[in-house]
Amino acid sequence: MFASVRDELRAALDEIRDAGLYKPERVIGTPQSASVAVTAGGAPGEVLNFCANNYLGLADHPEVVAAAKEALDRWGYGMASVRFICGTQDVHKELEQRLSAFLGQEDTILYSSCFDANGGVFETLLGPEDAVISDALNHASIIDGIRLSKAARYRYANRDLGELEARLVEAAGARRKLIVTDGVFSMDGYVAPLREICDLADRYGAMVMVDDSHAVGFVGAGGRGTPELHGVMDRVDIITGTLGKALGGASGGYVAARAEIVELLRQRSRPYLFSNSLAPVIAAASLKVLDLLESAGDLREKLDANTKLFRTRMAEEGFEILPGEHPIAPVMIGDAAEAARMAELLLERGVYVIGFSYPVVPMGQARIRVQLSAAHSAQDVERAVRAFADARAAMSA
Repeated sequence: MFASVRDELRAALDEIRDAGLYKPERVIGTPQSASVAVTAGGAPGEVLNFCANNYLGLADHPEVVAAAKEALDRWGYGMASVRFICGTQDVHKELEQRLSAFLGQEDTILYSSCFDANGGVFETLLGPEDAVISDALNHASIIDGIRLSKAARYRYANRDLGELEARLVEAAGARRKLIVTDGVFSMDGYVAPLREICDLADRYGAMVMVDDSHAVGFVGAGGRGTPELHGVMDRVDIITGTLGKALGGASGGYVAARAEIVELLRQRSRPYLFSNSLAPVIAAASLKVLDLLESAGDLREKLDANTKLFRTRMAEEGFEILPGEHPIAPVMIGDAAEAARMAELLLERGVYVIGFSYPVVPMGQARIRVQLSAAHSAQDVERAVRAFADARAAMSA
């Protein structure tokens, strides 16, 4: 039977390659850092890494690594169980308490990933008599999570408050209404207008949920994310996020929310009930990350400076970058094959970035998403800008 299926799958893979949409996986032979050694794929050995979500440079921070090593000795490697059977240790509860305090929420529940966290919220909280109103550019995990629920589904154009209000009017008869948005949209670096969203939620009796994966740790005066940035920490009902980006870069996710919401998730959220507990080594290292965030003002300032330098210099060189102040800096290319080709040329010049194209971004809006880090130096940023200019010249030759 598989012989015929194999031919169909090979044809599908050929189509992906021919369209310039194939996503190769390069092998890194070093710890994640501002510079990494790519062991295959045309790289010249050590390259500057401008594609990781390592915003604060904590993925290889010596104190985080030391905390992880100590946790292995104290807590062991894995739990071999889900939380409600025998998969809960003190370190899990401590991390949940620390995240709740940091994010200004009443309680927190850990998941193996933020994808699972988003996948477990909607089906648990919403039924056929409810409505979810979602930004059109929300992360795939939110989209998939909404599909699992039986709630009525409404979508509004990215950050379009007029459309959001219109959808709220349409959903007026719902028992529960939940507005859900990314805090920062990962392909564009745009920040959601949370204050205005909360104002509409108050007017129409809706709850607000924010996936703040690309903000917690470095956005806001204390790194508490977009609710802190917009002064609405007490008005957002549900915050989901990841431990796999600014908060150490390993894996794991969470839902921080009103106490009753978290308690119900512990009882009914399927990704939580049927997935192994977060590895204790990650929980312990994440606690160290939260310690470091208390004095991470210099790292946030360095990240901001690197972001401003890159965006300014690329504009001076004539590149089109989507406007904003976030360290996600999308360099717009347009054509998928050209974006892939430029990424290859940049790698040859010692700068590791990735081209994004359909279906990750809309057709005809291919881009190279550059992600700045506090671990980069100003010289690293200048080198990246020069590499972009050289790669563009090579493509035009």
